[in-house]
Order: sequence, then C-alpha cells, then structure tokens
Amino acid sequence: MKARKFLVYLLCIKAVLLQFGAGASADSALPGMPKVLDANNIYAADSPNNLSDVVKNYPAYIYVPNTHAGTVNVIDQKAHKIIATHKVGREPQHVVPSWDLKTLWVNSDKGNSLTPIDPATGKFGKPVFVEDPYNLYFTPDGKYAVVMSNAKQQIVFRDPHSMKVIKRLSVPCPGINHADWSADGRTFVASCEFSGAILLVDTSKMIVLKTQKLPTKYASQTTSSHYGMKNMGPQPQDVKLSPDGKTYYIADMMSDGVWTMKAPWGKVSYLKTGLGAHGLYVTRDAKEMLITNRDEGSISVFSFAQNKLIAKWKIPGGGSPDMGGISADGKIFWISGRYDNAIYAISTTNGKLIDKIKVGAGPHGLCVYPQPGRYSLGHTGVFR
Repeated sequence: MKARKFLVYLLCIKAVLLQFGAGASADSALPGMPKVLDANNIYAADSPNNLSDVVKNYPAYIYVPNTHAGTVNVIDQKAHKIIATHKVGREPQHVVPSWDLKTLWVNSDKGNSLTPIDPATGKFGKPVFVEDPYNLYFTPDGKYAVVMSNAKQQIVFRDPHSMKVIKRLSVPCPGINHADWSADGRTFVASCEFSGAILLVDTSKMIVLKTQKLPTKYASQTTSSHYGMKNMGPQPQDVKLSPDGKTYYIADMMSDGVWTMKAPWGKVSYLKTGLGAHGLYVTRDAKEMLITNRDEGSISVFSFAQNKLIAKWKIPGGGSPDMGGISADGKIFWISGRYDNAIYAISTTNGKLIDKIKVGAGPHGLCVYPQPGRYSLGHTGVFR
C-alpha cells in the first residue's frame, strides 16, 4: 500500500513539473524542440565561432534599426563602416533572426510590418503586414512566431514563415515586450513594461498561467529620462534564463536593477546594477552576463558562478547603451546608443570602448549576424 501511494505521489510531482516547465529532460521537454546539449549550460551551442552550416558563409554585418529615422543601417563588422541604409516601416524597433536562422525580420510596430532580410546577401525583401510587431520571438520547437504586440496588449502566435495568425492571446497587463523560455521550452516568462508585471505563459497551450507584479520599493522617484515624466513604478524590460536553466533575470529600468527569480516561476529578489537597467546578454563562455544601464551610460558584469556583480564598464563621455549582441568570436559587445544616434563596440575582455559609429536617429534593437547557435528564439538574437 505504501509503495502504491509513493508511486501516485511521484506521478503527481511529474504532472506538476510538466505543467510548469521545470527541468529539461527528454521526458519533459517541449515536443519538437532540439535536445538540450548540456543540462548545465543551455547556451552550449553558442560558444565562440560555433557557426552552424546554415550561417557560416553569411557576411558579418550589423543591422541597426533607427526608430526615429525609419531606417536600417547595415554595418560591416570588420570595417566598422555603414555600407547601406534602407528605408523600412515606421518606427523599426528590433531586427530579429528567424528560428531557422535563414531570415532576419525588421519589426516596425507603428508601420505594422515585418520586413525580411536575406542574411546571405544583405538584401531587403517585401514587407509583410503584421499588426503592431514591437518585438518578435519564436517558440523553441520552431512551430510559432510570437509577436509581442505592445500597443494591442496581445501576444500573437503566428505561422513562422507566412506570419498568418494562429491565435491572439490577450494579456492582463499593458506594455508586453520581452521574453525568454524555460530550459524545457514548455513555458516562457514575458515582461509587461507599463504595468510592472511579468507573466508565465504555456508554450503549446498558448495561455497565461500566472501573473505577478514586481515590488515597487526600489523604483526611483526621480524623473525618467526615457519619457520625461515622473517614474510611476517598476518597468521590466529584457528577460534572460541562466545557463543552468534554474534562474530568470528580469531587467527593470525604473528600479535601476535586475530581478532574479527561480525558474520557471517564483518570488523575485532584487539586484541593483545601475540607472535604467535594460538589456541582458550572456557571454559566449556562458560565465557572465552583460547588463546595459541605459540612463548612466554603463554596462554591469554579472558572474553566474559567483552570483554577484564583478565589474562595471562606463562608456567614455557617457552614452545610452540599449540593445545589441556579441560578435561570433565573443570578443566585441555591439550595443546601440538609443539617445546618442550611435552604436558602441566594447571589448568583452576589459570593457574598453573600441569604436563609436554614428548611425540614424534612435537606434534600438540592433542585430549582430551571424552568431553561433542551432536555432533562434528571437529578439536581437537569443540562440540555443
């Protein structure tokens, strides 16, 4: 009798884990998702110069969407020079690699369009009509494109190629924008910028499982340089999963730091980084995470092993580091200067500014391409 009760108990535990996405075993992983290579490092495929056969011959470019200018600058990574400028839909926000790595999509939210780029040639294609695509992700199995429709307050699941709508998921909070997936791919955490909330979403069922508001105690009471108005509370931005898949990190630009949360869901703890904490980037060796502090022109360096900040790099003369990516060899952190009409090339070894390149007005979610990895989860390049 005791053995039977224990078996029932184990089956119940397994059901809970499957429901909320804990772990990354073959039994619990999202069907169709490529197998995790290393349970201790979900970014194992992102090691330096580990380019897949799909992207290994692509030219090394940087694609910079200029929100205010309505353009995308194409920059040669070796020459550090703009080689082309393309007009796109109104307010391009991010340039996003597709799940299969074969297309880059320019997200123009107010232009209601996704413009495809062929990364093999750098040529821009015909825009596809998509409502309010502020940001774009892809489910780990490659089954859906996931459009973060900020103004519509929706997460829209679409066909990853045609962009035909599969399901519109209305969310209980305004400002939906960034996300990242659990190690097993069954759930993802998304941030709602304008309500100070985060969501847990079921990948296959396409439903919201849980919601929580971030604490207000650390929110700055000073005037926000982002909107020219008094800060009204937390405003979560980028979301990133730790290499071991056990912890989520959520940048909060109004609390000037990063929230940590046990994956797939739990209570949050606070880590102060700097004014306007915004973007989160795991280094190629998966030992550190780079955190952009947009309002103070700095980048904080977080050690996963030590579980603490180990350095802060300040951009000479100030700046507004926002979104970007790390070069294929892992040596340069390319980041947009949102309010300075420039992008920065920063050494990942010592934080020194290597170069500053002038671009169009309002550079935002630039994409460094190609990058290592087997498939893309979207944004400016989240690879696994």
